[in-house]
Amino acid sequence: MPSIKEARILIMASDGFEQSELMVPLEKLRAAGATVEIAAPEGQSQIKGWSDKNWGAKVPVDCEIAAVDADEYDALVLPGGQMNPDNLRLNDDAVALVQEFIDGGKIVAAICHAPWLLIEADAVDGKSLTSWPSLRTDIENAGGVWLDKDVVVDDGMITSRAPKDLEAFVTAIIREIENEDVSDEQAQA
Repeated sequence: MPSIKEARILIMASDGFEQSELMVPLEKLRAAGATVEIAAPEGQSQIKGWSDKNWGAKVPVDCEIAAVDADEYDALVLPGGQMNPDNLRLNDDAVALVQEFIDGGKIVAAICHAPWLLIEADAVDGKSLTSWPSLRTDIENAGGVWLDKDVVVDDGMITSRAPKDLEAFVTAIIREIENEDVSDEQAQA
């Protein structure tokens, strides 16, 4: 893997993403030196976040999901919120892109409700992960092992529960990109 300063990271989202779960990784990964782009469904030049029970800020979109070549990126970040991953898991291009990243052995990081996309992409069977607590049964029904931890790293798949876990989430993304040796205790603390 490259250093974070050479990394290309894609954030995939649609309207209704949890504001902090997109903005914090976007800002922190860019501040660390990564090139970070945002992909959204066809026809969206900007997407609108959800913050504190109301619509949040708009964010410009760099590319359409259907036009993304996973080989051009080192990692995929999936912000949560309820609306965003629920909409994306019904989008064939979005699910196919998640599968491409997973099949290519790339890092996939999902927070809050975003593991719904991992379930839809048939990527959780036999994996340990975390999420917003209401997804526990969905993950277990898909063959995953759900853990109540701030961040869980399993074979390049990084998951976190909620905005309160963003610091651990972004730290794990950077460590995985740089292929640092992260012990289970550190990654799952």
